[in-house]
Amino acid sequence: MRGRLVRALILAVAALLVSPDSMALALQAVAEDSQRAVIEGMVRDAAGKPAGDATVRIEQKGLPGVEVRTNSGGSFEFSGAAMGTYSVSAEKDGLRSRIAEVVVSRSIDQRPVELMLQSPGAAADDSHPTFPLSGPPMEFADAPNFTVAAVTDWTAAGGHGSDSSLRTSEALTRETLSLKPQGANEKRADGVIAKSADQHRIAGERDEAKGDPLAAVHEFEQAVREDPSEQNYFEWGSELLLHRAVLQAKDVFAAGAKLYPKSARMLPALGAALFAGAFYDEAAQRLCDASDLNRADPEPYIFMGKIEMAAPNPLACVEQKLARFVSLQPDNPLANYFYAMTMWKQHGQSVDVKILRQVEAMLTKAVTVDPRCSDAYLQLGVLHSTQRDYQGAIGYYAKAIETNPQMSEAHYRLGVAYDRVGDHPRAQREFELHEQIDKQQKADVERQRREVKQFLVVVPEKASAPAVH
Repeated sequence: MRGRLVRALILAVAALLVSPDSMALALQAVAEDSQRAVIEGMVRDAAGKPAGDATVRIEQKGLPGVEVRTNSGGSFEFSGAAMGTYSVSAEKDGLRSRIAEVVVSRSIDQRPVELMLQSPGAAADDSHPTFPLSGPPMEFADAPNFTVAAVTDWTAAGGHGSDSSLRTSEALTRETLSLKPQGANEKRADGVIAKSADQHRIAGERDEAKGDPLAAVHEFEQAVREDPSEQNYFEWGSELLLHRAVLQAKDVFAAGAKLYPKSARMLPALGAALFAGAFYDEAAQRLCDASDLNRADPEPYIFMGKIEMAAPNPLACVEQKLARFVSLQPDNPLANYFYAMTMWKQHGQSVDVKILRQVEAMLTKAVTVDPRCSDAYLQLGVLHSTQRDYQGAIGYYAKAIETNPQMSEAHYRLGVAYDRVGDHPRAQREFELHEQIDKQQKADVERQRREVKQFLVVVPEKASAPAVH
């Protein structure tokens, strides 16, 4: 955008040498050009890999749409966007993405759009397939039809979104596995079938512990076929999510949530799977729904707070639910921290004094209740830094590092603050510490990713799921 503006100014100066009228027209062009922005993003296939040569359609209501193509790395760019709201979608080889809404505004930093290709039916229909598996004879009907065929290194497939989103997804996956059953209204098959299903589930747990996830997932699937209990659904979906069969985990959790609408863990698990698949708005809605099941349960609020911070755009319903979290648990440090950060993000890091005071008050409450809440100290530093109170920011950054010496971002921001006040030696030291810690943490993340094998999933184009009696 800056390059276009410079070129336009050069033309304006040249026009001045010709005539005043030419100068006026050139200045008008400069003004119009300054009102335009770039819409850019990435298109991925269902496996999460970049989709090259995909067609991206960009439309603004009431105006003709434009089409651009992705490069070999799956990226696209449209540089002629005027201020307004756009619908962006992608298509390739009969597969389509969901429609993403992009707001182009001078007051909002444009962030890359993430589009994922899927079958036309899945892209157009937001409903989830269901498994009506109650009562004999038991059979799969409208069930996701896929086969886990093999495993491979997860790193070969990449991931969705930014590094922050990827790390958040991994954290949510780990937390999903530890969710406990509560209020599920469990339905069980008859004793003989239930016992057989339990044996398959236990065998799956043993296979996973022995490092054979391929055998484990087949055991969990068979357990659901024999007894579609809440526990069996959850174990199957969790195994798929753990090994990055994200879309399949999403469908299994959605089916489980439909069959067990009062399950306190099925909707948060579905939210985690949706977030892992870059369905950010849907993930937020499922977590908001989960928070309504038991308003005192902190887990859905914590999940939604984490995805709000990692998602590229503000998410609907989250601010309202987190406000309720604070009202129900005013002395919960995470309630205050997540609500503060959500309010700040939802209002576009507003400079409104009232908003900033509320954010600061809640962050201060968080560290008062929990003096080791390093994230809140960090954000208090950011808040003071945005107000150019660098000395105040230095104190909060130092406190964040004191409570968590491995907080890479705190070291970097402390270095910036030192640099602003002219203490260049300390700034250099913090930058070096940031680089060392960041390098080590990235190596640790890479190692952890390689330790988890990814499922390779085969989805038949046309196949009907067999009945299981």
